[in-house]
Amino acid sequence: MSPPRDFGRIALLGVGLIGSSIAHAARRAGCVTHIAGYSRSEASRAAAARIGFCDSLHDDMAACAKDADIVILCLPVGALGEAAAAIASALKPGAILTDVGSVKMAVIRDAGPHVPDGVHFIPGHPIAGTEQSGPESGFATLFDNRWCILTPPPGTDEAAVATLTAFWTALGSKVETMEPRHHDLVLGITSHVPHLIAYNIVGTAADLEEVTQSEVIKFSAGGFRDFTRIAASDPTMWRDVFLNNREAVLEILQRFTEDLTALQRAIRWGDGETLFRLFERTRAIRRQVIEAGQESAAPNFGRDAKD
Repeated sequence: MSPPRDFGRIALLGVGLIGSSIAHAARRAGCVTHIAGYSRSEASRAAAARIGFCDSLHDDMAACAKDADIVILCLPVGALGEAAAAIASALKPGAILTDVGSVKMAVIRDAGPHVPDGVHFIPGHPIAGTEQSGPESGFATLFDNRWCILTPPPGTDEAAVATLTAFWTALGSKVETMEPRHHDLVLGITSHVPHLIAYNIVGTAADLEEVTQSEVIKFSAGGFRDFTRIAASDPTMWRDVFLNNREAVLEILQRFTEDLTALQRAIRWGDGETLFRLFERTRAIRRQVIEAGQESAAPNFGRDAKD
């Protein structure tokens, strides 16, 4: 078995769930020589130091990015432009600058203008995560068999894209490249709008005057529990996602509203055939998701599995 490729020094600007998981996965793979971490929060730096997944920790972005071969922005989408400006002078020629945000057009718009000549800017999005956040929430297997989408702008150096692809592969990911605008539309329907719906349903349930909040919690069924898990995701991150992918989200919401109105009409008129056809079609999609390895076929979503 050949030794793992050495990607040199990596800098993680942000050591929450994704940043800390990258560090753990890179340690497991043995594919880096130094992991530098940044957080503006003293508590987060202290937690990262206690856990020990970084070789050095910084309260200054530029100091963290200095001499790094791969710099990964693990910050909310709305902060990426400011972060790119802060580290621009510290990026060494030939370095790769990437991110982990789930919106790509906004990242290219906000961060792209600050990237110096000679630095390879390759936005990325690992499609992996949990509702947890903070340095304690990371783990080495988060990216295993999960997709990471790279959205290199036109003219990006192919060797740099190959290097970043190899890096994410070493962390356990399956990697695909995609045009940034198409990425935002695809993730709008598969991730962003489902999160928005979950936030809304949980909020609606909490606000119903006819049902007390204690009853909502006490009698929560499986579907509602799944919505509460999604709705527990990081508020800052998801606020920025919706504001920075508003065009795709609003387009999908319009279609969703039209389809929901059609369902409302079918229920009102007792049109069971329309309901059954939809439910049969969506059940088939669920089977395809399982067959693609994106979800477990275990009963109760694998919650009852014992370690």
